[in-house]
Amino acid sequence: MKKWWVIAIALVVLAGLFWFGYRLSSDSQKQNGVDKTPVVIDDEKNDSENRPEENGGNEQEEPGPDPEDEEPSEDPSPEPEETDYNKYDNKKYAWYVLRKSDHSTPGTGAGMAELVKKYGGFYLGDTSQKVVYLTFDEGYEYGYTPKILDILRDNNVKAAFFITLPYLNKNPELVERMVNEGHIVGNHTVSHPSLPEVDNQKVIDEIEGLTKAFREKTGQDMKSLRPPKGEFSERTLKISSDLGYRNVFWSSAYDDWDVNKQKGAAYAYKMVMDNIHNGNVILLHAVSKSNTEALDTIIKDLKAQGYRFGTLDEIN
Repeated sequence: MKKWWVIAIALVVLAGLFWFGYRLSSDSQKQNGVDKTPVVIDDEKNDSENRPEENGGNEQEEPGPDPEDEEPSEDPSPEPEETDYNKYDNKKYAWYVLRKSDHSTPGTGAGMAELVKKYGGFYLGDTSQKVVYLTFDEGYEYGYTPKILDILRDNNVKAAFFITLPYLNKNPELVERMVNEGHIVGNHTVSHPSLPEVDNQKVIDEIEGLTKAFREKTGQDMKSLRPPKGEFSERTLKISSDLGYRNVFWSSAYDDWDVNKQKGAAYAYKMVMDNIHNGNVILLHAVSKSNTEALDTIIKDLKAQGYRFGTLDEIN
């Protein structure tokens, strides 16, 4: 009987030693309250949440720069002041106009014009006068800009060209010519994203990155911004306004950006002339063969009708 008691006591002692050793090992993994237990990292986790979304389209969808032209990111531009831009509504609007057949001032979506005006932007010029404003979007060069510049020069007309960073880097001689011949060169961002779809710092970098490069090449600044695809929000209007830019939209445009669906000079002429009105900010894409072929006649006929070609910097 005494023998069994000895065995029982030995078992209890062994169990105690085992428990003590377990606690000591556990405590060594949690020194000073920090859990040092190894963590397994799942390398197969789907990283799609970190990838940018595809850019959507709208009534003025247009091709951006060639993906091969995408510029490497530089050091972030400093944010203006210390504004919490996340407090501003980021509901995305896609600009469009409501055409009128009687050459009166066109409207746009509910509340859009008022929101744009609140932050210093515009889509119309002086509606009390027969004045129009030519603007061209330049995501990339398709061979027509030299001819467009020739026509503008020969007709003594100044226009505005909204360029991207790849356009600036690939066509410095054309941009230099725009500047030297008195045209406004505006900001169409570095890489043509939908601004409401990117964060605050990215919005700043997209705008300021292009202006910085333009300043280095020309010694001039950019003051006008055309949001890619006409997409904007109150947040992006506030950021760009704080940076010193005026958002420039349009009061007439048509589907001219697809180089594979050009409908000819007569169609381009009709789309422009049928929608002319006082204070008209005309949006044309410089990749359009039809626009280029119709431009000289458009200018001459508008002048014959008593219209004057103004510049964006005249618009208050």
